[in-house]
Amino acid sequence: MTLDIYKFEFDENNKKYIQVYNRIKNLILDGKLVGDEKLPPIRKLSTLLGVNSVTIVKAYDLLENEGYLIKRQGSGCYVSKIKKTRSISAKSDLYRLDTGNPLADIFPINDFKKAVNMALDDELASLFNYDDGNGIYELKEVMVDYLAGQKIQASPDNIIITSGGQQGIDIISKSLLSYSDVVFIEEPTYSGAIDLLKMRNTRLISIPLLEDGIDIGLLKMKLEKIRPRLLYVMPNFQNPTGISYSEYKKKKLIDLAEEYNFYILEDDFISDFKFLSENNRTLKSYDKYNRVIYIKSFSKILMPGLRMGLMVVPTELVERTVVSKHNSDISTSPLIQKSLYYYMSKFNWDKHTSDMEKIYTDKFLETYKYINKKLGGRLTIIKNKGGINFFLGLNRGFSSRNFVNFMYNKKVALQPGYIYYDLDIEDRFFRINISMETVDRIKEAIDIISDSLDEFYALSRVEGKGL
Repeated sequence: MTLDIYKFEFDENNKKYIQVYNRIKNLILDGKLVGDEKLPPIRKLSTLLGVNSVTIVKAYDLLENEGYLIKRQGSGCYVSKIKKTRSISAKSDLYRLDTGNPLADIFPINDFKKAVNMALDDELASLFNYDDGNGIYELKEVMVDYLAGQKIQASPDNIIITSGGQQGIDIISKSLLSYSDVVFIEEPTYSGAIDLLKMRNTRLISIPLLEDGIDIGLLKMKLEKIRPRLLYVMPNFQNPTGISYSEYKKKKLIDLAEEYNFYILEDDFISDFKFLSENNRTLKSYDKYNRVIYIKSFSKILMPGLRMGLMVVPTELVERTVVSKHNSDISTSPLIQKSLYYYMSKFNWDKHTSDMEKIYTDKFLETYKYINKKLGGRLTIIKNKGGINFFLGLNRGFSSRNFVNFMYNKKVALQPGYIYYDLDIEDRFFRINISMETVDRIKEAIDIISDSLDEFYALSRVEGKGL
């Protein structure tokens, strides 16, 4: 890409580094710079714009702090894959199949308000102080019982309360990983994890997913030559594919971790529900060697705005993990922790999860049938057994980036698939997420996708945008 896109006229009345920051941010938000694209070296950009290197350094630092770029030691600065275009949230009439935020009306808001009031009435003085960083003990005791229901054996001493699942990944990457450590990941996998792991300057090696989970044969071949520090996986209803691992592969991963001496980071956000899977047990529930670091997010089963999650950490890693947690945000909100404690212990948590399972399962089944009816044979549909995501592929040679932009103009917001890959080799897949929209609106959006496919292919061929 030509460097000319970075050129602009400076306003002498404003700080230059802020103007450079705004220029690059706008290029990202407008889609002119895409995820994982390398930015110009500091010296080259300073020469191009006629400013000193400090100006570019300050602009890059600000972009990094706000999540627009990531720095890789010895390699340079790259556009983050996490950020989306500004216009997504601006259109209220958009069919939102791009986001994992659930509909607010499915959550027990009134009961949780009561739980908050109980926390305020009983614990007012202590709720506005920091805790020791690893979580309020009463909540961790409740979590022991919750985890036991998932066949996970844990003690309060091994549980760390986090501000969501994303923070859990960040904490583990900071506490466990060092420069140039090898991390194995699924291909494709959660984009947020890719960016966080790259920020630690780790060496990522991708292992393809098969219909029943990660390619064990290829994984074993890689392990014979390369010893990773960590393997990051989402064994149940994986993001973005919805794939669930077979029981055999879950157990095999545990054995391989012990044999080759590495940890497994299990990212779990919705394995509470079974959907169509034969086995929705967590990887951690099979962990006879204590090799699994388990991360649980409650954003899809309670309320995403609470930013609440937990980790179950092997004993030998607890101390360093608590230090990393403290360095991250000192502690997760005591008010939210105590409110969750009261909600889970005083209200009908089992009924709530049962109700949520029915809501999610019904929505998944309706969407599953409709996607196969309207798009089967026309798109590659990755087979899944549940969850909130569907991963679909265009014909080879066509770009999901272009298709996502095309569909946005049709008022359907989708997620391009390239953000879920470490290396941008093939860009034909896109993700549909069913969390935010009702079943009726999901079907309407799928109808629009179906009606638009031939037009997109034809225009791409004429305009040469397929590749």
